Amino acid sequence: MAKTDTVQAGATRGRRPKGQGPDLRESILDAAEELFSRHGFYGVTVRQVAAEAGVDTALIHYYFGAKRQLFDAVFARRAEILNRVRLEAMAAYQAAHPDDMRVEGVIEAFIGPLLDLSLTQDPGWKNYFRLVALVNNTPAWGGETMHRFFDPVVHALIDTLKAALPEAEVKDLYWCYQFLTGAMMLALSETGRIDQLSEGLCRSSDLQAVRERLFTYCAAGLESVVRRRA
Repeated sequence: MAKTDTVQAGATRGRRPKGQGPDLRESILDAAEELFSRHGFYGVTVRQVAAEAGVDTALIHYYFGAKRQLFDAVFARRAEILNRVRLEAMAAYQAAHPDDMRVEGVIEAFIGPLLDLSLTQDPGWKNYFRLVALVNNTPAWGGETMHRFFDPVVHALIDTLKAALPEAEVKDLYWCYQFLTGAMMLALSETGRIDQLSEGLCRSSDLQAVRERLFTYCAAGLESVVRRRA
């Protein structure tokens, strides 16, 4: 029996997988994404992912290797989409405003696509944004992971902001990105914190309310830092 047949036979023994071939691979990624987003990298085992996906652990090792490789595959899958749509949005904004770019417009182009994806109510995107927030706040290896998957689009944002604010010091733009990404990921995580804090006046799931405030908030802070430094 060929290796593929052996693995497939072992993978389905005692379970009914949710798909076959590429569909089965996606099912594994979906299951891992949900579990990692809720419990973090260290709080999830390959066995738990296999149980959630309805497959044997052998199939996960066959497709992805060790747990870290599975995690990286989960992280990379949607990172590629996010990078593309944000680069396209920033390029479109620059093209439409060659001589009058505004900081708020640049920030909207950078963050807006994420809000649009979350507003589709796709649970996969909800899970992914929570996962990115977790990784972004993991001191041991989170910075390295964010570096590998997101640095090019962040550098594009810095370049675009510099074009909109030629007088800004690049160091200030990086610091302001640090603050912006914290606000952005907390908003997209929909933790329910603001629901309790405001006693129901605000809801973390109200992403339209986020859209009406977040771009303005981030732009005002950035512009204030630049003016003060100037």
